[in-house]
Amino acid sequence: MQLQAVDLTIIGLYLLATVVIGLILKKRAAKNLRAYFQGGRTLPWYMLGLSNASGMFDISGTMWLVTLCFVYGMKSIWIPWLWPVFNQVFLAVFLSAWLRRSNVITGAQWIQTRFGDDLGGRLAHLVVVLFALISVLGFLAYGFIGVGKFMEIFIPWEVVSPYFPFDVPIAYVPHLYGIFFTAFATFYVMMGGMMSIVWADVLQFTIMAVAAIIIAAIAMANVPPEVLHTATPAGWANPFFGWTLDIDWAGLIDEVNTKIVSDGYSLFSIFFMMMLFKGVLLSLAGPAPNYDMQKILATRSPREAALMSGFVSIALNPMRYLMIAGFAVLAIAFYQDLDLVSGGKLDFENILPSAMLQFAPVGILGLLLAGLLAAFMSTFASTVNAAPAYLVNDVYKRYINPDAGNRRLVRASYLISVLVVAVSTTIGLWVESINSVLQWLVSGLFGGYAVSNVLKWYWWRLNGMGYFWGMLAGIIGALAFPPLFDGVFENIASDILPLYLFPLLLLVSGAACIIASFVTTPEDPEILKSFYRNVRPWGLWGPVHDQVVAEDPAFERNENFSRDMFNVAVGIVAQTCLVAAPVFLVIREYPSLAAALGVFAVSAVVLKKTWYDKLDRTPADAPG
Repeated sequence: MQLQAVDLTIIGLYLLATVVIGLILKKRAAKNLRAYFQGGRTLPWYMLGLSNASGMFDISGTMWLVTLCFVYGMKSIWIPWLWPVFNQVFLAVFLSAWLRRSNVITGAQWIQTRFGDDLGGRLAHLVVVLFALISVLGFLAYGFIGVGKFMEIFIPWEVVSPYFPFDVPIAYVPHLYGIFFTAFATFYVMMGGMMSIVWADVLQFTIMAVAAIIIAAIAMANVPPEVLHTATPAGWANPFFGWTLDIDWAGLIDEVNTKIVSDGYSLFSIFFMMMLFKGVLLSLAGPAPNYDMQKILATRSPREAALMSGFVSIALNPMRYLMIAGFAVLAIAFYQDLDLVSGGKLDFENILPSAMLQFAPVGILGLLLAGLLAAFMSTFASTVNAAPAYLVNDVYKRYINPDAGNRRLVRASYLISVLVVAVSTTIGLWVESINSVLQWLVSGLFGGYAVSNVLKWYWWRLNGMGYFWGMLAGIIGALAFPPLFDGVFENIASDILPLYLFPLLLLVSGAACIIASFVTTPEDPEILKSFYRNVRPWGLWGPVHDQVVAEDPAFERNENFSRDMFNVAVGIVAQTCLVAAPVFLVIREYPSLAAALGVFAVSAVVLKKTWYDKLDRTPADAPG
C-alpha cells in the first residue's frame, strides 16, 4: 500500500467534512418534504449545476472513460453518447423549463399534471415509481462496483485482512470496500437531504477540479508528444472515423486488440448511428426520474432550470477530461509499470487506479483519491436521495399515510434510504463489470422508457393507460430481452447487446403505448388544457390548442420548434468541443485544440443570441 500518512489525512478530513455538513444541515432539511428533497427551492442555479456536474463525475464512469481514452484515443469522445451525454443540451434548450413549470416535487408527481388521477393516471404514476426504483437500484449498483474495484488497488486485501475476524473471498473484496464507503454517503444524504448533497457536492467538485488540473500537468510534464506518438497506433489522435474503427494496437500493446473485439465497437459507424438514434429519442423523452430530474425540480424558476442544465456541461467536461486524458496518457507511456490484474485476470477498468498509484506523488495521491471518492459519493448520495423522494412522497404519503406529519415523513425517508442502499449492494454482489451495468441501464432499461416519455410531451392523444402499458412493456423487455437473446448474435459482445436490442424494445413498448391509448378513452379535456397552458409544449397538440384558444383568444402557440432544434444542434457541437479541447491540450495537438476552441467560441456567440437572450424571465417561485 503506497498511501502515506498525509494521503490518509486528506482522505480522512474529506470524509469528516461530509459528515459535518450532514449534521449541520439536518435541522433545515427536516422542515418538510420540499426542504428535504429540494432544499426548499432556495439554492441558486449555479450551485445546483455544480452539484449535478459533481454527481456525473463519478468513479465508475471515470474509470470507464479513462479505459476508453486509453484504447480508442480521440474517438472515445463519441462513445459516452451512449448515456446520451447530449441530453443536457436538450434539457437546457427547452425541456428543463417545461419540466420546472409543473412546480412538483418528483417526476412521478409530475405525471398527475399530465394524466390526472383516474385509473390510467394512477397506473402511470405507479409505473414511473417502479421505473425510478429499478433505475436507482441499477445506478447504485453501478457506482458500488466502481468504488470497490477502485479502492482495492489502493488498499490491498493482504494489508487489511489481518485486522478482520472473518475471511473474505478475494472476488468479494471490492464489495466489502464498497459497503464501507457507501455508508458515509448514505449518512450525510439521510441527515441533510438535498441541501446537504449540494453543499457537499460544491466541496467535492472543487477537490476534483484541483485534482484534474494536477494530473493533466503531471502527464504533460512527463510524456513528450513524440513518446505518445510512438506508443499509440495510427489514428489514435484523430476524432474522426470511417466505416470501421481502424485502430490496431498490434506490436504496441497486443492485449488492447482483444479488448476492442470484446467491446464490440469495431464497426464504429453502425455503433455511432445507433447511439445517435437512441440518444436523440432518449433526450426528447426528457430526464429520467433520478437525481438529474430532482435537481431541475429544485431550481427557483424555469429560467434557472434551463441555466442549471446548460451550466452542467460547461463545469463538468473540461475538468473531467483533463483528468481522463492525463491518466490515459500516463498509462499508455508507462503501460508496463501498471498492475491491471484483478481477481487473477487482466482488467482494463483498473487503468485509472493503477495509474494513480504509479504516477501521483505523496499528498497529490491523497488529493486525487479524495477527489474521486468525492465523485463517487456525490453520485451515490444524489441517487440515494432520489429513491425516498419517490417512495415516500409518491407511495407512502399518497397511498399509505396521507395524514403523516413532516417528522414522520422525513424519518420514513431515512428508513427508505437505508433499505435502498442495502438492496443495491446485494445486486452489486452479482455484477462482474462496470460496462455490463452501464449498457443495461442506458441501452436496455432506458430503451424501454423512450417511447412513452417522448409521446407524453408531444402528442395530446397519449393517455395514462397508454403510458402505463408502454412503460411496463419497456421495463419487462429491458429485463427479459438481454438473457433471451444472449448468444443469438454471435458477433455482438454481450455487454453491448442491449444497444442492438434497442430497436426491438422501441417497437414493443411503442406498440403497447399507442394501441393502449387508442383502445381507451382520451384524457379529461380539463387535464389536457391545464397541462398545455402551463407547460406550453410544441408538438401534436392541435385539438387541445383549439380548445384553449376558444377559452382564451390571447393564448399563443409555442412556435419555437425550429429554433429549439437549431439550438440543440449548436449546443451538441459546443459540448463536443468542450470534451475534445482538454484532451487535445493534454496530448499537445495544438492546431486541433485551437480549432475546437474556435468552434466553441462561435457556438457560444450563436447560443447567446438564439437561446440565452430568449429565456423565460418569469420571476423565481417563493421558497418553501
